[in-house]
Amino acid sequence: MTKSVLITGASQGSGRAAALLFAEQGYNVAIAARQSDRLEAVAAEIIARGQRVMALPTDVSQADQVEALVNKALAEFGQIDVLVNNAGICLTGQVSDMSLADWHQLMDVNFWGYVHTIHYLLPHLVQRGSGVIVNVGSFGGKMPLPLMTAYCASKYAVSGLTETLRLELQGKGIHVAAVHPGVINSSFMERAMFRGQDETQANQQRDRMQAVLSQAWVSQPEDVAQAIWAAVDQRKDEIVVGPAAIATEAYRLLPGLTQWALARAAL
Repeated sequence: MTKSVLITGASQGSGRAAALLFAEQGYNVAIAARQSDRLEAVAAEIIARGQRVMALPTDVSQADQVEALVNKALAEFGQIDVLVNNAGICLTGQVSDMSLADWHQLMDVNFWGYVHTIHYLLPHLVQRGSGVIVNVGSFGGKMPLPLMTAYCASKYAVSGLTETLRLELQGKGIHVAAVHPGVINSSFMERAMFRGQDETQANQQRDRMQAVLSQAWVSQPEDVAQAIWAAVDQRKDEIVVGPAAIATEAYRLLPGLTQWALARAAL
């Protein structure tokens, strides 16, 4: 029976690249994202690769929409072998400039969106006694980043979810993996929010991030897709993508010095 994968945040960037890669590897692909037009465009690319696809516009922060997504994917393909939690947004700025609504929106997508898919798909995986869950986190889930307290909090939560869930499920035939990208040169800015004391300061944050994205060392969506595939195919527990691995290793070995350098970068 042809294997199937369910990918959230699949209409652009790393999610789209992962969907196309799994299709090339012979998987049926269920894709979800909020923008239906872009989702349908990715679906057409998957069909062009000769694979079946199920596309459903979904806001992963809404549990009822995720339940409908999982049910439709199972009805379409009969089984789901791989879940890739990839939907996410970014928030940059001083904590003092953020509202509670900002915090809730970030956690609803970046953390609860992952919990929702796992909650509704896990009974199927446990019943079958097999499957892979890949949670796409961030190097901001392994080390602090300047002006990204809320974002890092959401990604540290994903790291904790992933590592602990792995312990719980490893005896049930289900592999749980983490893929931690660094900065990705994709449609990232469309999903990024910036906060400041005023609009000028928020725009300065945006310009700073845009400048970072133009650097040669920034990862590409295809790099993340390859890491996701390696996590599934080689049953890797964790992959830090590209140059971000250097930063996270520096933080692991020299946390005090790294925090000092990051604090100066935030000034």
